Amino acid sequence: MKLKRILIFIVLVSSQAMGQVSDGVLPLIPKPKTLQIKQGEFLLSDSTIIVGNNSFETNYLKTWIKAYYGFELAISNVANNAKSVIMLVQNNEIDSANPLNENYELSINPNNIIISAPSQGGIFYGIQTLLQLLPIKPSKPIALPCLYINDEPLYSWRGMHLDVCRHFFPKDYIKRYIDYLAMYKMNTFHWHLTEDQGWRIEIKKYPKLTSVGAWRSGSMVGHYSENTIDSLTYGGYYTQADIKEIVSYAQDRHITVVPEIEFPGHSLAALAAYPEYSCQGGPFEVAKTWGVFEDVYCPKEQTFVFLENILSEVMALFPSTYIHIGGDECPKTRWKNCKNCQALMLSQGLKDEHQLQSYFIKRIEKFVNSKGRKIIGWDEILEGGLAPNAAVMSWRGTQGGIDAAKQSHYVVMSPGSHCYFDHYQGNPKNEPIAIGGYTPIEKVYSYKPTPEDLLPIEAKFILGAQGNVWTEYINEPKNVDYMAMPRMAALSEVVWGTADIL
Repeated sequence: MKLKRILIFIVLVSSQAMGQVSDGVLPLIPKPKTLQIKQGEFLLSDSTIIVGNNSFETNYLKTWIKAYYGFELAISNVANNAKSVIMLVQNNEIDSANPLNENYELSINPNNIIISAPSQGGIFYGIQTLLQLLPIKPSKPIALPCLYINDEPLYSWRGMHLDVCRHFFPKDYIKRYIDYLAMYKMNTFHWHLTEDQGWRIEIKKYPKLTSVGAWRSGSMVGHYSENTIDSLTYGGYYTQADIKEIVSYAQDRHITVVPEIEFPGHSLAALAAYPEYSCQGGPFEVAKTWGVFEDVYCPKEQTFVFLENILSEVMALFPSTYIHIGGDECPKTRWKNCKNCQALMLSQGLKDEHQLQSYFIKRIEKFVNSKGRKIIGWDEILEGGLAPNAAVMSWRGTQGGIDAAKQSHYVVMSPGSHCYFDHYQGNPKNEPIAIGGYTPIEKVYSYKPTPEDLLPIEAKFILGAQGNVWTEYINEPKNVDYMAMPRMAALSEVVWGTADIL
């Protein structure tokens, strides 16, 4: 039944409202928490008016209906005696168990549609549900089934990730990706902006990060095992104006953009531009191949100044509570053979390079916290001791998340087994080239973000879950769409809390 909902939503073409499915299944993803079908129908036509304030949500609904159905609906502050009304009502008295007040009620009656919520975010989600009920094929008027929905999410972090470093995607596509998240009521976009293969964010204090670090002189062609590299210059980056535009676009749709600035490892593009922040001094080039590289940031004082200056510009662009600092897959080879690193370890009483990485992360956390923000990193940041206020994104299975929650740290679950959408989703013989793995839609649907072996007091630290799209083998927007869909839709039901409701 779950897969059937996905298929109905994607391929159903009907001359009637999408809600009027022959077997009674409404094509709503994620499925609402509670839904009651009632007698009768509401007719949407040119004479329908929208009652609401001059908010983004009100104009968003008006624009959508105009663009896809041709109805130019009037907006009014009052219903008066109108016989066909869509009312958007912010009602602070609606109770919610969700701390973000993302709940809403949607009531469709013969003469009106009422979307009420304690916040504009809840109203926006109610609008998304209403839009999913509209037909793919326009008709005049549009008949919608009468119903009542009372809905709210289970998890506060409902996320999708996109790597724009291995392959770069234009600003307009990033907006479209955000639209996908909005449609499925996801609220977090994790934007992976720096890597060995490219630095994608303008930092005004360090222009070579983009003039040098955003471009590579070749890329892998075919699978990694074939070891074939072309000689084409490849790259791109987002200006700070681009970033502001995208962040604002996401905020309007009640989506928080969490930037990832990767360190200590996966930083070869930055070191190609500024080799003085490495252990050996370079020269380096932006990586042409995928994988993990031994040249990483050297934890010396000038490196921390460099990173703090970068993060200051990043935090000025992104108002998110969390800043993702990576922290994964950092080889320790250079640190083992670096006199500066070994002297630092001795002075700080660090017994090994894992503790040196922990020292590195804690230094950065202290700075980020001083700006009123928090850090989140991949589960390797647990190694050597977790920074005091850090949140953990658990990708190497679920144990990292379990360990962090037991230490009273917040966790976003994103295990490769269920949440890596760069894996194959069908028979590899019939699929585009992928990094490996096998994550079909049924497996995504089966995922339960809160591990069963956590006590209730520990389970409260599980913020939610996130799907990841790494792009070593995804070089065009249409390929991102193919790999993300329909698994994104399945994950939306997991984090909304209705994946098990048939």
